[in-house]
Amino acid sequence: MTVTSHSSQRALDESRWKMLAILSLAIVLSMTTWFSATAIVSELRAVWSLDAGAAAWLTNAVQIGFVVGALGASFFNLPDVVSARTLMSASAALAAAANLALLAAPNAEVAIALRFITGMALAGVYPPALKLISTWFVRGRGLALGCVIAALTLGSAFPHLLRAITTDLNWKLVVSATSIMTVGGALLMARYAVEGPNPFARATFDPRQIGRVLRDKPVMLANIGYFGHMWELYAMWGWFLAFAQAALQERGLSTSSASLITFAVIGSGIIGCVVGGAMADRIGRTATTSIMMALSGLCALLIGFSFDAPLWVFLLISVVWGVTVIGDSAQFSAIVTEVGESSFVGTALALQLGLGFALTVIAIRVVPMLADYLGGWQWAFLVLVPGPVIGTIAMFRLRHLPEAVKIGHGLR
Repeated sequence: MTVTSHSSQRALDESRWKMLAILSLAIVLSMTTWFSATAIVSELRAVWSLDAGAAAWLTNAVQIGFVVGALGASFFNLPDVVSARTLMSASAALAAAANLALLAAPNAEVAIALRFITGMALAGVYPPALKLISTWFVRGRGLALGCVIAALTLGSAFPHLLRAITTDLNWKLVVSATSIMTVGGALLMARYAVEGPNPFARATFDPRQIGRVLRDKPVMLANIGYFGHMWELYAMWGWFLAFAQAALQERGLSTSSASLITFAVIGSGIIGCVVGGAMADRIGRTATTSIMMALSGLCALLIGFSFDAPLWVFLLISVVWGVTVIGDSAQFSAIVTEVGESSFVGTALALQLGLGFALTVIAIRVVPMLADYLGGWQWAFLVLVPGPVIGTIAMFRLRHLPEAVKIGHGLR
């Protein structure tokens, strides 16, 4: 390699890592709106006289909005018609506005509608970010996408930290702060979000190609793995605060302590995302996802036993769960880009995200219903165990298909 080639490669490496750092920061700021209402749901129950069902819909509305936004953007070809910079920054600005409008919402119905708009807007931030970073990274894509998901994780956890350090009457501060942070993310995207030197071929969401996706065995096994992962992930993130409050109440600890622990547990997923990305590039994606789901499923099984155990046991299982429940997330989409036919990768990814997030709506609703049925939160997370079990089985089956040699440059 010539001196000029070395210099060009070094400049490219500097550019792609700079882009990853800036875009990750923008995602951290923007994704704070995802769980902004969930973190203050105790206060919102009093403000709008919410019952358990309405409280669940504050979280579920974001999930449904994301599904509608992701599939709608693909169907109308927005990523191809609108530049990534414009789409992501405008979407983040809309999410900030819808989140801030919670301060003036007169009732739960309006609040739920605003949460739907927030989720729909965030669909214009997260999926395009994954695609954008992929244009900067061919090798090392697992780690790079892991960093993007780590940013999403930190942003999702941050409202719990804000809630932990504010007083019981300052729920409006959480809403205001997350809205301001999301505006900051929008400004960063407007300035820096540009494609790298390896752009994907343009693709649209063609409903007629769904049949091809469903008949493609490697792609569908990757999707099934993702569905199992998603069944567990957002229900755990959405309801861990309620679980922690119930567990800590038995120990005489405060709501602020539960919020701080919830931030630590969800935020610990940053470690899982980075480690999972590095593992995927080193030992393979199916191996990494199988290990992560096996561990997270075990934690979902054991967390109920830690409910009234010594505090250190509760914290240990909770943090391990927080690390492993998200550590494999980026790899399912990466697998689809590698084993799917290029002519319908766009459709396959849209279907994966759409169905995966739709599944979270069911899981988020089922968990509190089971808690009510059982008379408490201790064993409510048992319903999540089948997700990672099914996902792990799917990854083992995918690993042994001939097409698996395409995954991770042959690392499977």
